[in-house]
Amino acid sequence: MRNASTIQMDLTLLVVSILLLTWGLVILTSSSLVLAQNQTGYAFYYIQRQLIYLALSLGLAFIVLRTPMDIWQNAGRGLLLFALLLLVLVLIPGIGYEVNGARRWITFGLFNVQVSEIAKLCLIIYFADYLTRHEEVVTAQGLEFFKAMSVALVMTLLLLLQPDFGTAVVILTTVLGMLFIAGARLRYFMLMVLGIGSMLTVLAVSAPYRWKRITSFLNPWDDQYASGYQLTQALIAFGRGEWWGLGLGSGIQKLFYLPEAHTDFIFAVLSEELGLIGALGVLLLYGLLVLRGMTIGKAAMQANRHFQAYVAYGISLYLGFQVLVSMGVNTGLLPTKGLTLPLMSYGGSSLVVTIVSLAL
Repeated sequence: MRNASTIQMDLTLLVVSILLLTWGLVILTSSSLVLAQNQTGYAFYYIQRQLIYLALSLGLAFIVLRTPMDIWQNAGRGLLLFALLLLVLVLIPGIGYEVNGARRWITFGLFNVQVSEIAKLCLIIYFADYLTRHEEVVTAQGLEFFKAMSVALVMTLLLLLQPDFGTAVVILTTVLGMLFIAGARLRYFMLMVLGIGSMLTVLAVSAPYRWKRITSFLNPWDDQYASGYQLTQALIAFGRGEWWGLGLGSGIQKLFYLPEAHTDFIFAVLSEELGLIGALGVLLLYGLLVLRGMTIGKAAMQANRHFQAYVAYGISLYLGFQVLVSMGVNTGLLPTKGLTLPLMSYGGSSLVVTIVSLAL
């Protein structure tokens, strides 16, 4: 796990990340060429921008690798306040940029920043520091447990105002997972899970568009040209891919049939062109990525480096759960929601935060 230089890297984590990133760039190119040509007149528009984001990501990753973990721990509370500020600012008209009825981005001219991506990492760092300082009371006292969860609930509320239901679920699950690993008593954990589950159920039922997504997800073929359109087109892509796929670049669904083929539904494009075998290969790589992250967390905990351990656990949980949700949406196992597939989907904010997280 260590080398002779001042930068310490895990070889397995590095290799798996590079493989996922490489395949992501290949599939992104395949899925976006025709769309980019139609929208901008330049077929390589999306992949060119993704490469620019990648260069920025690698520069920031190098800085992260050079930054001592003590600095991150001391910055935990400041990062939380920064994340909450961003989530408030994005809701202000004129500052927040709205797309398809959702106000999730702050625009900086040439590029937009999805603030929820930054908020996820900031919250993980804050909670890693919080659990390091208050581990005993959080795990033993119900009041401290629920006080810790209140921070995540405030962030969740701000996300739901955007609205960004998918990211809210990922954040809540990640925080609950970190508390569970820290040793939170099962009764507190179950009470919180039941409470959050009830809240999410009420939110889903109270908003017509959310309820429509849920009902269309259960049987998308009932309304395949309206609410179920995106999912049925994704399922067609999976069916066409069969075992070995149609071949790289030979997919049909990306040709204006499948909306958001280069972002939220890139896994469907990958499965159509590389088949079940290719999809399982990518799933295996993600599994190795998460497993290696959890192993690093365990090693840090055994070395009595609790902050480092909780950071590794938190990042592994968030990446793993986001992958499961993204793939679940693509395959029809979960209701349709806008979540990127880490290291593969187009999006500067997602790519930068994911690579910085892996570097951390």
